[in-house]
Amino acid sequence: MEEFVGGLWDKLITRTAYRGFPKARVELKDMEKIAPVFFRALGGDAGLNIRSGTATTHGGRRSWMERVAGIGEKTELAWTDDTTLHLPASIDLYPEQALNRELYLWLIALAAHDVAPDEAWIVRNQQAARATLEALPGMQGRYSRLVEAELARRIVPAKLPKDEADAEQAIRDALFNPGSVTEFTPGQRAPFPVPLWLHPEPPQAQGERRKAGHAEPQQPEGGKVTKDEEARKRSAENVDMPKPDSPFVLLFRAESLFSWAEYVKVNRSLDEDDNDDAAQAANDLDVLSVANDGKTTASRIRFDLDLPAEADDDHVLADGILLPEWDYRKRQLQPAHCRLQMLLARDAQACDLPVELRPTARHLRSQFQALVSQRARLRAQASGSDLDLDACVRFAAEKASGMPTAEPGLYIDSRKQQRDLSCLLLADLSLSTDAWINNDARVIDVIRDSMMLFGEALGATGDRFALYGFSSVRRENVRCHLLKGFDERYGSEVRGRLAAMKPGFYTRMGAAIRHSAAILSKQKSSRKLLLILTDGKPNDLDKYEGRYGIEDTRVAVQEARRMGLTPFCVTIDDKAGEYLPHLFGANGYVVVRDAQTLPKVLPGLYVQLTGEG
Repeated sequence: MEEFVGGLWDKLITRTAYRGFPKARVELKDMEKIAPVFFRALGGDAGLNIRSGTATTHGGRRSWMERVAGIGEKTELAWTDDTTLHLPASIDLYPEQALNRELYLWLIALAAHDVAPDEAWIVRNQQAARATLEALPGMQGRYSRLVEAELARRIVPAKLPKDEADAEQAIRDALFNPGSVTEFTPGQRAPFPVPLWLHPEPPQAQGERRKAGHAEPQQPEGGKVTKDEEARKRSAENVDMPKPDSPFVLLFRAESLFSWAEYVKVNRSLDEDDNDDAAQAANDLDVLSVANDGKTTASRIRFDLDLPAEADDDHVLADGILLPEWDYRKRQLQPAHCRLQMLLARDAQACDLPVELRPTARHLRSQFQALVSQRARLRAQASGSDLDLDACVRFAAEKASGMPTAEPGLYIDSRKQQRDLSCLLLADLSLSTDAWINNDARVIDVIRDSMMLFGEALGATGDRFALYGFSSVRRENVRCHLLKGFDERYGSEVRGRLAAMKPGFYTRMGAAIRHSAAILSKQKSSRKLLLILTDGKPNDLDKYEGRYGIEDTRVAVQEARRMGLTPFCVTIDDKAGEYLPHLFGANGYVVVRDAQTLPKVLPGLYVQLTGEG
């Protein structure tokens, strides 16, 4: 009974003390479609993702009701780092939903015009605000409404001690007239947070970095990961493991029984149960302390992911192919940075098309055979079976205007066109493809079926095509699997190689694209299509994570375009919208929402990309 009454009291006091407006709340997920486009359209760094950050302790004054309820200590502000623009997970500061939405747009615009990131907090935000308003005069009205609403919720300077009142007045002046305040002296207490500005001290990793030789566990691809619904990024520090064998360490303290911050030893290799309170605990902590005891699941998986012995590995066709890699921090291409080897499946045996794929394959072959004999209508010809009305009208108008012009081609002719194109399909064979789709099939199985049907379809057209797969284990071991070369006929032997495909390691996509582009560029065709089939973003065990891998892949795609190729990505990653527009452009990729439809989608996509049908 006491617990029930206590719960009711907690809800009542918390609801009464809360200063926000839940009914007018706008969540970041409601802005996820417009936010990246808006940010990049305003000139923001195209390499940054947008996701929610974490609430941090602000140290400002709270009302006595907030203190009684134990709320209001933390606030969510916006900030940027090397890879991400962090925005509040939700905003309900103002009574009007439109204003809360306008605050999201203002913070995105402010981050895009952060012109002086090294200046002091108040100077930096004033310069960013002024740059935003100068570049986007149409936002002046929105900004004025936000400032008015923000000042209405702030503590009036007259109710503060002298030093805090002076600091609050400086903030108000800076909001009213960005650029007018050049010096800022905080009071004894930190000022009340300013949600219209970027974070004064963004959360960063704290503590000592891991010492050389101290292995850092990696999250393996395809491993079981509990989904963070808010996708927050939290501040963390590396610490040493506590040593309970010390006689001077107390293993139990009654007064800390209900503290989230106590160290708890959890054997994650055995305990895979979801903890409903884990997210709440993480949100309550300012800094997450992470220790490595050398016994983690990831450590064992790293051992399991070592390269196979030479006797058990695929045949090596070529070894030591050196490729460059782009370092976005140094802004330079590192020559001969990666080593690639060409492999051919050792245990592949010639086989027929699986029975379950044969009906679809027959349908695709009949469709693609029609492309071979289809006739094209050529306009502006000197002779033909029909008049080209557009050409006739233009010629008549030019002649009537007195412009001297030679008679152009005024006819339409119908001729059989020879298809002159080559396509290389590059498939991601990383360990993440070992994941299951609705407990029906693995991703690798869907990719295998897709490539088989793709080969059946293109075999009917006579188009030149090649099939390759790739995975990697650091930069010294980029593995490229030959499935079908341009000079090979698609048949039972190629099907055998496809049937022998298995999940590999990690995804060093830049090196794989560069090597594939070099192979495709040697073809004599006038059109060259490079199709990349993947289920996730670039990553590897070394520093090829996050933005480093994304920027290297982006440069590799640009290099392929300069070679006259057409790179296009097909992905089943539902988070692809966060990074693929930066890699391939708005029209350079497609997301297949249902992975099991990929075998039918891929051939149809090829028809669209090659401009036929």
